[in-house]
Amino acid sequence: MKARVRRVGNSLGVLLPKALLEAWGVAEGDELEVTERGIRPPARGGFSHQQLDELRRSIALAVVRRHTPREIRARILANLHRWKQRGVDGPAYEEWRNIASGSDDGRLFAAMLGTDEEAIRLRQSAPFAGLLPKEEVRRLNEEAAG
Repeated sequence: MKARVRRVGNSLGVLLPKALLEAWGVAEGDELEVTERGIRPPARGGFSHQQLDELRRSIALAVVRRHTPREIRARILANLHRWKQRGVDGPAYEEWRNIASGSDDGRLFAAMLGTDEEAIRLRQSAPFAGLLPKEEVRRLNEEAAG
């Protein structure tokens, strides 16, 4: 099967036949693996997009239960600073930097625990790593895997 590269806005993209996506078990909002060697469906047995966000949200909830907003903000800013020094930065990290630099606990908790599209998007780049013991993160991952 061949797929033509087409202009999509200011970028280039490939449209995949709906039948192929259905055969792969992929729907709107799901992700595909893209490498130098090709495009393929995610490995079976992994989390769906919704399950992955539920896991991220449960990790965020555990962080909120264990730490004060001040501690969370400090870790977020420290992680973002360290990652930027290593050349890892992006739009979501700038949003997190603004949230962590402020004093609005409601805004911080909304980003960490919210169920709206913005919170879900921000949790995909959650910078509060290191606030939970590895054993607790492992337990949360195992619970999510069922």
